[in-house]
Amino acid sequence: MADQQPIIIKKIKKGGHAHHGGAWKLAYADFVTAMMAFFLLMWLLGTTTEPERKGIAEYFQDPFKASTQEKGADVGDRTSIIEAGGADITSQDQGQIDKGMTTEIKDISPEEIERKAEEIEQEKLENLKEKIQEKIDSTSELTEFKDQIKLEITSEGLRVLIVDDQNRPMYKLASAEPEPQIKLILRALAPVINEIPNRVSLNGHTDARPFPPNQKKYTNWELSSDRANAARYELTQAGLAEGKILRVIGLSSSVPYNPTTEPLNPINRRISIIVMNKKTEQEILESVGDKASTETAPPQGTEQKQH
Repeated sequence: MADQQPIIIKKIKKGGHAHHGGAWKLAYADFVTAMMAFFLLMWLLGTTTEPERKGIAEYFQDPFKASTQEKGADVGDRTSIIEAGGADITSQDQGQIDKGMTTEIKDISPEEIERKAEEIEQEKLENLKEKIQEKIDSTSELTEFKDQIKLEITSEGLRVLIVDDQNRPMYKLASAEPEPQIKLILRALAPVINEIPNRVSLNGHTDARPFPPNQKKYTNWELSSDRANAARYELTQAGLAEGKILRVIGLSSSVPYNPTTEPLNPINRRISIIVMNKKTEQEILESVGDKASTETAPPQGTEQKQH
């Protein structure tokens, strides 16, 4: 019997695939943790001020120095080393300066704050006056009429006067229709005045020459009001916001150009554009409000009837 060869059986063990293991979960968890820390850091940077960020950076650069400097401080001053302006002496001095400035601002009286606000507004109106003057000087069409445009700062604000001239009237006799040159001036001024938020008052004036008798009893009062309203129309057509106009009034000949002016002098026939300061605007609004409340309130001692 021939020798039999041994039979070798190979068994191959099938191992699990690597991607079914749990190693990727650890890596993903680390990634999520890192992203969470990153967004937390970005949020903290977005909600802190520059001195606080500087204090945090200095604290982590030298925690021991910050800790030793913090010792000895009383409880009231130790709320946070960051609030003190940082760990080093320079930062702490800056923190004390900031606190001093805050205290100083708190100590300012309301009158002082109001005075500062008026100074800022006065400067703003002065800048507007310069812009209008530059507009007049740089525009050939306006330069011709520069003697009829007068700018002045008053207690009410910036007053722009467009006055009549003997040889160049603003309106035809007894008419509220502006002449072409007046339309040109008003339309050139509108965009410049519209640059600041202050509200505007328009006043119409006439000279003392009485209006011719008529059946409608139309007088210089109605004429001055219509001329002021015509100026409002030209300004708004040229870009002045309608909401910026607070009042349009006619004053007839009751307010001459100045006390020494002859009543019949053409300069009394004028349009006054007042870019009001906040104080004047508030006084007008309060006076109108007080009048409205007085008119609607029932008289004392009487009962309001219900209809």
